[in-house]
Amino acid sequence: MASRWPSVLWIVRHGQSAGNVARDLAQETGAIRIELHERDVDVPLSGLGREQAVSLGKWFAAQREQPEVLLTSPYVRARQTAEIFRESGGCAPDEPVCVDERLREKEFGILDGLTTDGVAQLQPEQAEFRRLLGKFYHRPPGGERWCDVIFRLRSLLDTVSLHYGGRRVIIVAHQVVVLCLRYILENLSEAEILAIDREGDVGNCAVTTYRLNPDAGKDGLLELASYNVVAPLVEDATPVTVAPDRMVAARG
Repeated sequence: MASRWPSVLWIVRHGQSAGNVARDLAQETGAIRIELHERDVDVPLSGLGREQAVSLGKWFAAQREQPEVLLTSPYVRARQTAEIFRESGGCAPDEPVCVDERLREKEFGILDGLTTDGVAQLQPEQAEFRRLLGKFYHRPPGGERWCDVIFRLRSLLDTVSLHYGGRRVIIVAHQVVVLCLRYILENLSEAEILAIDREGDVGNCAVTTYRLNPDAGKDGLLELASYNVVAPLVEDATPVTVAPDRMVAARG
C-alpha cells in the first residue's frame, strides 16, 4: 500500500532578509527597536539572501532528486526564496509556488520589532512572563506561542499527507517553523526541541531533509536524514548567515 507521506521532505529556511540585516544593526548599536518601515510579512530578501536562494537552486539542480511540490510561507522573503530557487533550476520551471498561510512566521504581537533590550525596557511584564513560561508557552499579546505554531503545522502536515503521498516535497519557511516541524515529525518533547534551538540558529537557506522509511510504523514514517545543512552555499562559495529572525528576543 502506498504511504501517505512524501518520499522525501525538504524543509528550508528563507534566505537572509532585510530584517536580518536591520536586526544585526540594532543589536550592534544597542537600539531598542529594529528600523524597518514595512510589515514583517513584507520584508524582502537582502542582496545576499537572493544570492543564497540562487545557490540553493543551483545545488538542487545538480542533485539526482528535485522537488515535485513547492510549498512556501506567504511572507515575501520566503516567497522570493522559493521563486528564485525555481528560476535557478531547483525544480521544474513550471512547478507552481504553492503559498500556504500555515507556514507563516511566528507572530510576535506587541513585541514585534523590539530587540531584547527593547522588550526589557518597554515590555518588562512580558519579559518576566517569558522568563517564567519559556518561549514554548509564552504568548505575547497579539502574538503566538511555539505551541500555537505547532497547532497550525499539524494541520499543514495533514494536508501534505492527504495530497502529496509518495512525492518529493520542499517547504520554504522560517526558523521557528523548521524547529516546530522537527518537534512534530520526530515526536520530540519541549525540552528536546528547545535544546536543539539552543545549539544555534537555523542557517539562511539551510536544508533539513526527511526520507520515508516505509517499514516504520503502520504507514511508514518520515525519518530525519540531515539537519541545518548549508552545503548548497558552501559549494557555491556564498556567505553563510545564521541570524535570528526579525526580533532579537525570538531566541533564548
